[in-house]
Amino acid sequence: MELISRLPLLANDICTSGQGIDAELALELAELSEGATPWLMAAAQQVCRHFKGDEVRFCSIVSARSGHCGEDCAFCAQSRDSAAEIETYPLRQTDWLASQARQARTQGAGEFSIVTAGKKVSAHDLERIGEVLEEVAELGMEPCASLGVLDEVQLAELKAHGLEVFHHNLETARSYYGEIVSTRSYDDNVRTVEAVKAAGLKVCCGGLFGMGESWAQRIELFAELVRLRVDRVPINFLIPIAGTRLEAQPPLPAMEALRIIALARLMMPTQEINVAGGRERVLGQLQANVFLAGANAILVGNYLTTKGRAVADDVELARTCGLTPRGVPE
Repeated sequence: MELISRLPLLANDICTSGQGIDAELALELAELSEGATPWLMAAAQQVCRHFKGDEVRFCSIVSARSGHCGEDCAFCAQSRDSAAEIETYPLRQTDWLASQARQARTQGAGEFSIVTAGKKVSAHDLERIGEVLEEVAELGMEPCASLGVLDEVQLAELKAHGLEVFHHNLETARSYYGEIVSTRSYDDNVRTVEAVKAAGLKVCCGGLFGMGESWAQRIELFAELVRLRVDRVPINFLIPIAGTRLEAQPPLPAMEALRIIALARLMMPTQEINVAGGRERVLGQLQANVFLAGANAILVGNYLTTKGRAVADDVELARTCGLTPRGVPE
């Protein structure tokens, strides 16, 4: 109870210093009883409102290339080991991708990300993606891409086409990564994040929670994100998909998911915390609480292989919490 009673003062200290809590304290907070979750959320919300105000960012993604992936990620329907039934296709036509960006813009998304399955993209596909990024920029959106492992030269090429943000998740802690992926090393991911920073781009980097990792491993991941000084932290919750290695993994309890968001905010007070995949399934009627737990952005629309919510519903969700969706007309 003593630790819980310190949370308001802790939030004040974070707001004053701009420094998040360390991994040791975060783990202590993570291991408190479930009854502490509302207190953690209150502290995280105070920190979020102090640094981020009352605006909420909406981000949108498009699956630009699906399936035929050589990676063995345990959670992914597009994995080479997956038996899930999904639609597969090569890189979409540039006109089609641009039309998806225009639609996302009219719905209020401020960022549009082009996502491809697989570890890498060819030079030819990279050039085509660059053309789409230019059109996204002309729409007044932040062009973003998630294209696997790239080097600084490739990233610089995309930046010349208008790329502003590159997304590349670490997925989980280094100590648990081998249980989830074997075809790509953790250091491959870290090097990509470092290359993104060296190229002068914003880094969007987070993970997927509910894969069987421990609280210590969740905090380990957050500590690595702090060390890498990433700009945006997407928090995804596992949706177990039939045919994947994690198909039998039980979904996270809603309050546990909210505690993950709150601890991310308390460790990373000035970063954007973006709640992305899995929130509908894991949080259900508690989705509005992502904002009360410290998130200041959400992924809207559909995901890569699963459906999302109507954007209008998320606009209403944010406004119900007294927040302003950035870029969405009244």
